[in-house]
Order: sequence, then C-alpha cells, then structure tokens
Amino acid sequence: MNTTSPDGRTGRDRARTPSARTRWTLLALGTAAHLLAVGGRWDIAAAAWIFPVLLLRFARTGRPWAGALWLWLANTGAAVFWVAESALGFNPVVLAGVAGLAALLTLPYLLDRLLIGRLRPWAALLTFPAAMAGAEFLITLLSPFGTVYGSLAATQTGVLPLLQLVSVTGSYGIGFLLAWCASALNHLWESASWAAARRAVVTCAAVLLAVVLAGGARLALAPPDGPTVRIAGVSADAALVRAQKAQYAQVTGGPAGLVAHPPQGLRPALRAVLDSLLAATRREAAAGAKIVVWPEEAARVLAPDESAAIEAAREAARGPRIYLEIGLRIHTAHAPDYGRNEALLIDPRGTVRWTYQKAHPIPGSETYTPGDGRVPTVTTPYGRIANALCYDADFPGLMRVPADLMLVPSHDWPEFGRVHTRKAAVRAVESGYALFRQDAEGVSAAFDNQGRTLAATDYFTTDRQATVAYVPLHGTTTVYDRIGDAFAWLCLAGVGALLTAGAVARRRPSA
Repeated sequence: MNTTSPDGRTGRDRARTPSARTRWTLLALGTAAHLLAVGGRWDIAAAAWIFPVLLLRFARTGRPWAGALWLWLANTGAAVFWVAESALGFNPVVLAGVAGLAALLTLPYLLDRLLIGRLRPWAALLTFPAAMAGAEFLITLLSPFGTVYGSLAATQTGVLPLLQLVSVTGSYGIGFLLAWCASALNHLWESASWAAARRAVVTCAAVLLAVVLAGGARLALAPPDGPTVRIAGVSADAALVRAQKAQYAQVTGGPAGLVAHPPQGLRPALRAVLDSLLAATRREAAAGAKIVVWPEEAARVLAPDESAAIEAAREAARGPRIYLEIGLRIHTAHAPDYGRNEALLIDPRGTVRWTYQKAHPIPGSETYTPGDGRVPTVTTPYGRIANALCYDADFPGLMRVPADLMLVPSHDWPEFGRVHTRKAAVRAVESGYALFRQDAEGVSAAFDNQGRTLAATDYFTTDRQATVAYVPLHGTTTVYDRIGDAFAWLCLAGVGALLTAGAVARRRPSA
C-alpha cells in the first residue's frame, strides 16, 4: 500500500527525505546552474539540462508552498542576473517583469510538487514538462516580454540537431524535453532503483535520441539548396554616429523641442549619417548585392525632412535597381510619442512597397505607439520577402508568416546584441525562412532556415559595418507553420487535465 500524506509525499518519499543541508545545497547548486542558462551572453547549454534536475529535487523534498517561495526567489535571482549581464537597466517596469516572470516559471515546480503523490506514475512524470512548456507559452501570451526571457530554447541555439524540433513544436518543445529529462532523472533519484525507474528513463532517453537523430538527419539530408541571392547589410560610419549622438546631447526642451528648436549642428549631423548609409548602399550594390538592409533607426530625421530622406533612399534603390530596406526614426512634435520607428522596403523602381512600424516597443524603454503587428510580405524575383523590427522577433506568433526571407533591422548594445541576434535563429527554424538581422550596434547575422549562420559581423570591431551573405531564394513549409501553437495549447490542456485528476484523487479515500 502506498499512502499519501496531506503534504503530498508518499511513505517512500518521506523515508528518503534528504537532510536540510542537502536540500539547501540542491537549491544553491540549482540556482547557480540556472544563472548560466537564462538566455544571456554567459550561457552554457549543458546548464539548462542540469538546473531543473536540482531545483525539482529541492521542490519535491519539502513542503509545497515554502519550497515554492524559495524557488520563486531562485527564479527571481536568475532573472535579475540576466538583466544585469544584459545591461538592460533596472526600472519599475523591468522589476515588475522580473517578479512576474519568476512567478510563472515557479508554477511548474509547485504543480509538480502538489500532484506528484496523487497521480499515476506516467502522469506524474509529465506534469513538470507540460507545465514548463505551458508556462513558457503563457509568457508570450500574457506578458510584453515574448521569448526574450524564460525560453529554454534560447539556451540551445548552438545545438542545431536539437534546435530542429522547433520546426514542429515551436520553441516550447525544447522546454518540454529539458523538463521531461529532469522529471525522469528525479524519478530515478527517488526510486534509487534502476528496475523501478527503467521504463521512465528509457522512454525519455529514447524520445530525446529520436529528436536529435531526426534533427541531424534533417540537417544532413535536406539542407537548403538551389539558387541564392546576395544580401548586404550596412551601417553608417561609426565616427559619424558618435558625432550625431554628441549633437543629441545638446538638445534642450525634451522631445517636444527637438523638432521645434533643433541645435544648430543637429541637421548636418543627421544628414551626414544618412549620406554614409546611402554611400554604403551604392557601394554594396556595385559589388553585386540585390538586396540591401539598413539597421533599425539607422537614419534619424526630423519630420520636415522625412520626404527628402525617403526620396534619397528611393534614388539609391532605383539607380542600381536593388531592393532596399531602410530603418528610420522620425522625430515629430506630436505627444505622447514624439516620433515613429519604422522600416520601409523600396523596390528597384523606387516604389515604397511597405512602411512597417514596430509592433512591440521595448517595455520601459520605447514609448511610441506600436504598429498593428501585421508583418508585410511581397513577392519578388528573390522569393517572398517579409519584415519585422528587432524586438518583434521575440514574439513567435507575429513572426509566423509565409515567407522565404525575413528581414529584421535591429538596434542592440554590446552586452545584449550577440545573444539577441542568435535567438533570432529560432524564428528562422520555426517558420522555415532565411533570416537577415542587420544590427546598428551589435552583431549582424544571416541564418538559413535550419539555423546555420551564413554570415556574421560584429559592429563593435569595425568602424564601418557591412555584412554580406548569399541566402537561399526558397524557404520551406514547416509543421509549426501548419499547426501553429497546437503543441503549447496541448500542454496547457494536459496541465488542466492533470489538475483535475489530482483534485479527484485528493477526494478519493486512501486505500
């Protein structure tokens, strides 16, 4: 007979409850490993497989609610560490986000702890992974942070065979797999018997092996092939950008006064940056680029000068007959935004094919009104091209569009740029398109639809940046394209079913 105590532990569990010192060691080691698996620049892929094992063991060997409080503190510490290592800066919005994200990511541990003694073994093993995938999905649905934090897939971008899983399940499948392994290993740990845990461990290991083998086969047997197009990403001369920033420092009267009373040297500084971008565009077009991409907010213009700046870009595209994607920051005198952040695609005839405004301003940092979130697409001789801006790529639902090439003009900073660019590869694999991310102050890169890096340039090691890549013309249709977030919704439904089963088991008299 396997009796269950009011706190959810079975007699066998109580017999193997570790000492207090061991439990705090588990918490400390799990938290330390978590710091190296937060989707930051100091990530170690293996740490993402280790920390859930230790934290889950801590959760299962103590009282549910007390353990949840400590795990919330551990998750909060990991989120604070990520903010600090990414140099995001702390403000009320960020602090509220840290607390909320930590709470959501603590829920899987609490649910597992509450249900582990009330469910059949197979159901108990799936509680933690289903809840983890569900929590990651809820973050993208309910918070303004998307997958920028809390997605375990971001820790595995260098493991390409595993990363192919997101073409079926979205990023949530990797979180599910990591959590399932933690649950299976905890079952072995608790059982202290290979015979008792063999089926659970072997099943989990077999699924993991199948995923990795299938991903490896996809990489080896079905690589993107066929014709390519030369794409160049360009940034303005760094010295001119620094001079422009110096002129902004002279602005008085806040954003409202920027247009009405610009400093004497501001317009020439803005024009110098624009001219640098136009010259770089002509240079890369002459070298053979058919598509040229500017970074997010590459050219900053005052509202009265907007038409002239766009006309100059149209001429730069029309002359060599290229597609030109430009990133603009338009300064206006209209409150509360005082400007727009937008990208325009200009075709070889000089026609503006779209004007896209950023749909997801960075919380606590960007205050302008977001765009409608409809990603524009256009059919060209170089495939179907689409466009989003920087932080938009952290929202899988927005990025799931039928395209062959996704252009993502961006603007990051040294501590954040490299890893933020690498995370964008997840979107390419999910949706089956090549992705070109041109960053103003970070790392620019091009990825194929299987996550391979085709080219990369670090802005901080160059005075003038040009990223050139030969990108496949044709993408592919993925399972994730077809079914969307069905896997994530299935995980949430599974959590609901497990909660119901746990509630019924609690009311049932003990045998």
